[in-house]
Amino acid sequence: MSDMPNVLVDRNLETTTTISLRREPACFAFLCSQAASAPLPIDSINLDLASVDYYGGRASIWTTLEIRSAATSDEPTAVLGFDESFLRPFTRAVIEASTTRAAYRMLIRPASDESPRYRVVEYVSGPGVPLQELLISPQDQVLLIAMSGSEGGEETLFQLPRSDSFLRAFVKMTHQADQVLRTTLAESERLARRRELPAPEDKPAT
Repeated sequence: MSDMPNVLVDRNLETTTTISLRREPACFAFLCSQAASAPLPIDSINLDLASVDYYGGRASIWTTLEIRSAATSDEPTAVLGFDESFLRPFTRAVIEASTTRAAYRMLIRPASDESPRYRVVEYVSGPGVPLQELLISPQDQVLLIAMSGSEGGEETLFQLPRSDSFLRAFVKMTHQADQVLRTTLAESERLARRRELPAPEDKPAT
């Protein structure tokens, strides 16, 4: 697929999915519990389409949830990476936890799953750590996004606001992004199938 056209043209998600958190309750991205650095304040979040791939007869996309902070000169920092199957259930989990005020456990990868392909990874405690479960815990003003630890404990990765204004903006953002991602996925599959078609035989000159 090295000669496949770049299907990421006009798919610059971060320009259309950025949500400012400057007017929202203060939110932070937490490093791992043993990190020396302090939590990073979050000024905005956005989605970025990191890659499109076609392997083994299947197209896939990889997206990152990024944060930006004045503490890092607004440079994007990825906190989650995920495939095309994650965004819809994650949005539903965020809304359900916010409205019911009950913690929501989102199973991502069963412990018995030995597939080499990961659906979701986090970049807070390491360079792409595969996740098995996310826990979304509503607080008075924020949602804590945590992962299950290796010894059964929980480790908070980052926070999101729980305000009505943020939730409306978040749902709008993820809905629009999901449409773009699925359109990109369909285009990738269509281009891949075209590449797999046998070349027409040359006709003899008459």
